Amino acid sequence: MTPFIFNTSKSIQFGAGQLSKLGELARTQIGERVMLITDPGMMTTGIVERAVGVLEAAGVTVEMFSDVQADPPEEVILAAVDKAKAASIDGVIGLGGGSSLDVAKLVSVLALGQETLKTMYGIGNVKGPRLPLILVPTTAGTGSEVTPISIVTTGTNEKMGVVSPVILPDVALLDPELTLGLPPHITAATGIDAMVHAIESYASGSANNNPLSRMLATQALTLMGRSVLKAVHQGDDIVARSEMLLGSMLAGQAFANSPVAAVHALAYPLGGHFHIPHGLSNALVLPHVLRFNAVTDPQPYTELAPFAFPELMRLEGQERAAAFCDRLAELSAECGLQQNLRAMDIPEDFLPRLASDAMNQSRLLVNNPREVTEADALAIYRAAY
Repeated sequence: MTPFIFNTSKSIQFGAGQLSKLGELARTQIGERVMLITDPGMMTTGIVERAVGVLEAAGVTVEMFSDVQADPPEEVILAAVDKAKAASIDGVIGLGGGSSLDVAKLVSVLALGQETLKTMYGIGNVKGPRLPLILVPTTAGTGSEVTPISIVTTGTNEKMGVVSPVILPDVALLDPELTLGLPPHITAATGIDAMVHAIESYASGSANNNPLSRMLATQALTLMGRSVLKAVHQGDDIVARSEMLLGSMLAGQAFANSPVAAVHALAYPLGGHFHIPHGLSNALVLPHVLRFNAVTDPQPYTELAPFAFPELMRLEGQERAAAFCDRLAELSAECGLQQNLRAMDIPEDFLPRLASDAMNQSRLLVNNPREVTEADALAIYRAAY
């Protein structure tokens, strides 16, 4: 058996009502003074107020940072770090979507003042230590609560990653009740994003593609394949919400160790240039990248298809792989997501720039099961247009 490494969060606590345990966890895992990192949208939901109440009832002092932006730029992270240093915090809690969790991870390291953000970019460049860290996701999408990855927008439109097991949290606290109020379009985009994580992890060309990640990916697709439409269209269904949140986490564990590839590489320029939400960016290019890959390597998609769509078991080989790509496109439409780049008001003459920028995502492209050239990327964007 090929050697591999598998890292994940130290403790995972899952279940409806788990937010009520946050105060006790903070006292035991962090201390008396925490920074709670979230975004302006979360401040309007009542969830932050509940979290602060639970923390303060446990005798924990809360320093708020609520200025996280989607696809967080460097200046937001550095502002949070400055505030954390000034407050002499004992640890960090990230509450919200993937961007808030990603910022919390980086602040937990940078608040100690021993490293700089620029030296942390890349794989394995975080030296540590970090402050104690608890992550509480409120979307079923990124799986950031169990990944050693934080994505940062550098300059005006390029994204870079910090990848290190040092930024895996001490506790991932998952409460599906926190996802009940998600609007349908966010539920859809984040749900498809999580499915992409499972698919790309399973098919990854990484040398660390491993049996644990593949097992987690198939279980994630089983849960999300049967639940995503119900979560989108019947948002108060706690069973569907629970299965989506658990599926998202399992997919996060999978791709944290067997990393994602060309779908994400081609999605990032869409977010960087046109501020398209990450999950939607993935959904727009997903079927087209998989069709490209399946020409030379259909087997992963043939194996995965019945987990997400049991009716595809009756098909075999290339036919099943092709049907899998088609069903994913249909699922995206059934979820109410936009179906092509044209619908996002992207000029057609900008596609070559997107293809060129996608080539900068070498950290991801190296994991694709089929080599992607700039000409290939442009052809995929044209197919998605």
